[in-house]
Amino acid sequence: MTIRVLIADDQALVRSGFRMILEARDDLEVVGEASDGAHAIRLVEQTRPDVVLMDVRMPGLDGVAATAQLTGRPGAPRVIILTTYDLDEALYAALRAGASGFLLKDVRPADLVEAIRIVARGDALLAPSATRRLLDRFAAIDATPPAAHGALEQLTEREREVLMLLARGAANAEIAERLVVTEATVKTHVSSILRKLGVRDRVQAVVLAYDLGLVRPRPSF
Repeated sequence: MTIRVLIADDQALVRSGFRMILEARDDLEVVGEASDGAHAIRLVEQTRPDVVLMDVRMPGLDGVAATAQLTGRPGAPRVIILTTYDLDEALYAALRAGASGFLLKDVRPADLVEAIRIVARGDALLAPSATRRLLDRFAAIDATPPAAHGALEQLTEREREVLMLLARGAANAEIAERLVVTEATVKTHVSSILRKLGVRDRVQAVVLAYDLGLVRPRPSF
């Protein structure tokens, strides 16, 4: 199966560099390049990519606003946010808007390719260190009060445990070891969590857990 990728970045050099990396892989196809968010949205409608590499800061319609517009549509592509800095309030806004994760622009070619494959198959790019630090730093900004939330109340006690471990950056294998269950059982719990919360992937579930106060940002010293 060929994964269709759209690259959105206002720097032509960045776009051409990513294109060279991706087109060297047999399972990846670059279907278009966009110079801003509005251009990206138009090209998504025309080319129907599976994954969009979206620069977080672009003139006009930026990556956050473009991501929010794209992910709210039926059959939306997965969005990976590209950024120069791994601790940025705009990145947190992009995750809340529906992005499946983020990458630094100096990412190694092999890691870029693997990230695209990960989100294309429906998983989330939840980097245990960078994403968790980002959530811990910015989750308190404009966050929903930790009041009762209908969807959250539908989770079983075990599902809440799994969600909290996800929010701390744990992989399925680590959760399985911690809870003394199989990885297949963890996957079943994660699928149930996503369905009950009405979110697309693990990143969105974790963002919601922070927003609703189920997981608290870690204090900084």
